[in-house]
Amino acid sequence: MTHVDLSPQPSPLQPGQLLARGVARHLASHGFACVEELVPKRGLRVDVMALGPKGEIWVVECKSSRVDYMSDCKWQGYLEWADRFFWAVDSDFPVELLPDETGLIIADAYGGEIIRMGPETKLAAARRKVMVQKFAMHAARRLHRLRDPDMRTQRG
Repeated sequence: MTHVDLSPQPSPLQPGQLLARGVARHLASHGFACVEELVPKRGLRVDVMALGPKGEIWVVECKSSRVDYMSDCKWQGYLEWADRFFWAVDSDFPVELLPDETGLIIADAYGGEIIRMGPETKLAAARRKVMVQKFAMHAARRLHRLRDPDMRTQRG
């Protein structure tokens, strides 16, 4: 008789990626589509960008530890690329470190909850158009790489 190991296997994802997965699951339950690791401009890479049912664009930065947060010196550069900005952290994170004027999501690998809504700063129409196009291209390329892992990424 063959023995089958049914014990949980360790995740190949890093803690921040697990947070991003939980955030994406939560936002999907509110009608958002999410992509991870989108580059709005050279030198910036957002953890989660979410496109809402009314065309709203949210950026969520996932922080897995105090050190991860303290070493992030780029987050304010993300504000100009979204209608709302959020931090996503786990329930053990010292949330008093996070600026009050930003949104807050408490998450884990399986879901999350919006604790504090980020203030709304509407994107200009031209910026929104650029971001929706970047979102669509990023999502399409990710899907294509899933179907064709040997594909070479084309810039265009």
